[in-house]
Amino acid sequence: MNPAILTAAHRSLAFGTKVKVTNRNNGRTVVVRINDRGPFIRGRVIDLSRAAAQNIGMVSSGTAKVCYQVIG
Repeated sequence: MNPAILTAAHRSLAFGTKVKVTNRNNGRTVVVRINDRGPFIRGRVIDLSRAAAQNIGMVSSGTAKVCYQVIG
């Protein structure tokens, strides 16, 4: 996974799927493309690249409660 582009990892969504991810703490959103498998830590549903995490303001916290919606 390239940390400089807007990508994410998900356990079951098809590669290439576009997903809108919203940070529930601040309402900021980003659209990412699934290009990897994961996360493999219990309780986590999606891993964002650093660029995507930065866009929704969660780099400093490392994790955040998010909502996601498949858009294509």
